[in-house]
Amino acid sequence: MSMVTSNSYLESLLQGQPQLPPSPLAWFNQLRASAVDRAGMLKLPTTRDEDWRFTDISPLAKLSFQPARAVSTLQAPDVERFYLDEAAIRLVFVDGAYMPQFSTQPNKARDLGLTVTDLSSTAVSSHGAVIEPHLGRHAGFQDNLFAALNTAFLHDGALVIVPRNAVVDAPVHVLFIATQPEVASHPRCLLIAESGSAVTIVEDYVTLQEGAYVTNAVTEFVLEGNAQVNHVRIQRDSTQAFHIGHCAVSLAHASRYRSVSVALGARISRYDLNARLAAEGAECAIDGLALISGRQLADTHTCIDHAQPDGISRQLHKCIVDGAAHAVFNGKIMVRPGAQRTDSTQSSRNLLLNAKARVDTKPQLEIFADDVKCAHGATVGQLDIEELFYLKSRGLSELAARNLLTYAFGAEIIDRIPVASLKQRLEQTVFEQTKRS
Repeated sequence: MSMVTSNSYLESLLQGQPQLPPSPLAWFNQLRASAVDRAGMLKLPTTRDEDWRFTDISPLAKLSFQPARAVSTLQAPDVERFYLDEAAIRLVFVDGAYMPQFSTQPNKARDLGLTVTDLSSTAVSSHGAVIEPHLGRHAGFQDNLFAALNTAFLHDGALVIVPRNAVVDAPVHVLFIATQPEVASHPRCLLIAESGSAVTIVEDYVTLQEGAYVTNAVTEFVLEGNAQVNHVRIQRDSTQAFHIGHCAVSLAHASRYRSVSVALGARISRYDLNARLAAEGAECAIDGLALISGRQLADTHTCIDHAQPDGISRQLHKCIVDGAAHAVFNGKIMVRPGAQRTDSTQSSRNLLLNAKARVDTKPQLEIFADDVKCAHGATVGQLDIEELFYLKSRGLSELAARNLLTYAFGAEIIDRIPVASLKQRLEQTVFEQTKRS
């Protein structure tokens, strides 16, 4: 694959990119080739683009990033610190490369018929009939440069297929570890939950170094009829890193998708979550928290697309912004013609801890049906004076009261994570990052 472009950022990413091994499946090769061609026609977004007007990613274009080349020398203790007690099923990737020596799948998972493996050429060949209708079909790359680049470089990735009526009790942990500065990786994840199945998946981005690097992630979730998926996404990259994430979810009849996303790291991060309720009776609940400080920028864009009747959606997104950091939230709820009896609510709540902190929030409703119940709202402000007064009247100092209220503001989202050990770690992180001395 080769591509000619005048964009210096793209050139730096593609220069010396190793030739990807061809797949025996023509459709897979064509998917990557189409993504390369499309990427060559797209440009890096700027603040002149409406969807990026609050998010200046020009610092990304000024740096040179190359693919990770060195073989990882990590030892088990380096990786085990990120393991989750409940997650016996685990896929580990280091700088974008699959690490089978750190990945596990117990016999119980195999007994259920659960497929948890690397999205390699072998897996694509073995499960091609299941994968082909979905891989690259939901996270479209026609108008998304980063999705196009991810698909063009598609090689290693996480594949999870939950068979019909299977209930997976233990969470599936997909762990992406960054270890090298000045590299670009393109994590990929495809989850297919067949009819009547249930699973919890933790998508986890962590780092072992504090340099600048690029993580460009794409995730596709497919929920068939009556399937249930709990999705926990944690981004705790280096505070000098750039993190671009795109998640596309397709919900069939009476399926239920529950998402909790937490953004803590990265110098600049952008997360796009698009959920399409494609059949009657589908439900989704999307919660998010951005906790940033210094000069961090965290941008979250979501779109909940009610395409059929009787859909239900709930969304709560919170930002805690300190220092000179900048948080952005744009949440769109679309109710298409014929999507009658849609029930949807959306709330954006934002807490500023410093006079220099900034939040831009834009909840949106686009309704093209007449029998619906929809509401949205947004708040931006500092800690409530009356709540502070109440706590101080009970004997807390001003500082202790502020710390407690700030922690409680973020902990409301963390408490919705269904994995106890991860929830405990994140609660401690929120406490430490919101505590002032």
